[in-house]
Amino acid sequence: MQDNIDRMQAFAAERGLDVRPHVKTHKCIEIGRRQLEAGAVGITAGNVGEAEVFAGAGFDDIFLAYPVWPSGTKAGRIRELAGTTSLRVGVDNAAAIDALADAMGEEPDRLQVVIEVDCGARRSGAPPEAAGDLAQVARKRGLVPAGVFTYPGHGSAGPESREPAAQDQEAALATAVRSIEAVGITPQVVSAGSTPTVAYATDSVITEIRPGEYVFCDLDNTRLGACAEDQIALFVAATVVSDWVPDQAILDVGTKAMGREGTPEKGFGGVAGSKAVLSRLNEYHGFLAVPGGEARPSVGTVVPVVPNHVCPVVASFEELLVTDSEGTTLERWEVAARGRLS
Repeated sequence: MQDNIDRMQAFAAERGLDVRPHVKTHKCIEIGRRQLEAGAVGITAGNVGEAEVFAGAGFDDIFLAYPVWPSGTKAGRIRELAGTTSLRVGVDNAAAIDALADAMGEEPDRLQVVIEVDCGARRSGAPPEAAGDLAQVARKRGLVPAGVFTYPGHGSAGPESREPAAQDQEAALATAVRSIEAVGITPQVVSAGSTPTVAYATDSVITEIRPGEYVFCDLDNTRLGACAEDQIALFVAATVVSDWVPDQAILDVGTKAMGREGTPEKGFGGVAGSKAVLSRLNEYHGFLAVPGGEARPSVGTVVPVVPNHVCPVVASFEELLVTDSEGTTLERWEVAARGRLS
């Protein structure tokens, strides 16, 4: 994990980029601190609750990279966060800008907003050409338009998708920057993601990167070519509890632990150092398909399961068991932002 943190920081430093890691991957204060110690300029959070947990631990530069709608308690919580941290919040529509300005009351200038634009993922995000208009709306309401960001999620479609998605990202951000500059605003930040595409996020328009999964890596990123197997740093310790069916072992991890991301073709997780995969999951049962020629682990054996997508798996657990490469130390780190979903 530390090697992954240091590697990403060195990559960014060589290219003059800031690193603002997404803490939704680990939700862990200790890991966030290590990322800052390595040189990260701040953190990215996925919701108000995550931001509150890290702010409470002393993190004072937070980008909430999500188009938040400040309903219910969120308005007051955002206002409080903006008073204790340097807070940026993502927006992609005028209604949300108005709602955030209302939430800030008489001090809207304490909140920075970053305009989210779509670069092809077809998720949230305004058309890049609309960035300037939205920034103007924010400025008129007293908020501080800080820049633009996007998410090239379509870069996860396959190994061949990573570079084209990064190129789409650069084009969208460049258009958004021109749109904002056309209304007399100079963007302080031009923010890019993500772990699958970060290797190609080298255009001069980009000022910061927001990778998250790089800290642990997972099977999906390995399949994409975004990481190597020996960079995977997180494993779910699963125990074989039954082995009556030939070429199969039942593990004590199911959807409650592993989530549902996967397919019968690629599996729902794999065992490190093996070709065995979880071919099926019930809530508490993992069906480990053991290919011919491989020894089947016996009942009571603990095996290291590698998730397809690490982020939702971490959120299923209360703590991480942390050891060094030799296994000579053991620490327990709380998954402090677990359960913070809004």
